[in-house]
Amino acid sequence: MKKTMAILLSLLMVVGLLAGCGGGGTTKDTQGNGDAQGADDLVAAAKAEGKLVVYGSCEEEYLAAACEKFQELYGIEVQYQRLSTGEVQSKIEEENGKPSADVWFGGTTDPYNVCAAEGLLEAYEAENASHLLGDAYRDADGYWYGIYKGILGFMVNVDELNRLNLEIPQDWADLTNPDYQGLIWLSNYNTAGTAKLVINTMIQKYGHDEGIQYLVDLDKNVQVYTKSGSGPSKNVGTGECVIGIGFLHDGIAQILSGYDNIALIIPSEGTSFEIGATAIFEGCAHENAAKLWIEYALSPECVELADDAESYQFLVINSAQQPAAVEPFGLDPNNVIDYDFEDAKNNTTQYVADFFNALGDAADSRFKTE
Repeated sequence: MKKTMAILLSLLMVVGLLAGCGGGGTTKDTQGNGDAQGADDLVAAAKAEGKLVVYGSCEEEYLAAACEKFQELYGIEVQYQRLSTGEVQSKIEEENGKPSADVWFGGTTDPYNVCAAEGLLEAYEAENASHLLGDAYRDADGYWYGIYKGILGFMVNVDELNRLNLEIPQDWADLTNPDYQGLIWLSNYNTAGTAKLVINTMIQKYGHDEGIQYLVDLDKNVQVYTKSGSGPSKNVGTGECVIGIGFLHDGIAQILSGYDNIALIIPSEGTSFEIGATAIFEGCAHENAAKLWIEYALSPECVELADDAESYQFLVINSAQQPAAVEPFGLDPNNVIDYDFEDAKNNTTQYVADFFNALGDAADSRFKTE
């Protein structure tokens, strides 16, 4: 299967890549030599740059596997660093058009959209975007492309809830029950795209004022805010976290690692989903290598590495094989609300500020990361 996918990737690269001839590599092949020549030119230009720097907001094992495979395929040195989406956003904003990395890989799109709106991502029309399952899995202007999809929900330690004689929460409203005080972990709204998705989901579900009030009420039950969105899931099996809010594929990874005391909950009255993305930073030092990375990231050769790296998201590329480990859990990737990405793109920063304003003085002490 892997050899087949490698062949498929090669064919896709030969027939489809946009050219990036010399200089900034921003034009298509104008020599009349066809797409194959354009593909060759992009690969040659990327190799001439000789290097690629990646900031990754997926799990580190997947990031490492993807970067190492790219280096193996093209002989281009890859340096990478794992940062939460909020950390990447802050870093790129501070660098203001002179980014220290070339591409962003993984993590939910809300922070990507903020960076796109601020002019910090470069638009690129990827040929391999034709293999996405639909237009919902890309930015209309080419600022980012989806590589996977994850369902937002709860992961609970069943043993601990039984010990405390508490019911398993079934919906968002249940999480504000005082019985769960000190039992819930969530990621930090300042640093994690997952938490920003929670804010947008609550506002889209309940309306602005009620959504903000829900988050203030939820805060009363939250014991820990983690820096990364996957932080809560990693502590549910041990019982340190009894109820973790996050993406259910992270819960699957914990269950398959041996924690069979975890239950996965899709909120009964609706939830949202992330699109894990990849993008080029505006002003990056290695533009052709960055474009080659985007084409690579939209291929089975890249996204199928997630399964072996214990990242069990739903893939959004039609030529890729879904991770077999997900099937027994019966999760439906389409059983989600109609998430308004445009509203999130335009308003996430304001919504985060609105929440902190509503929380008041408590925000200073509450939002430290563990």
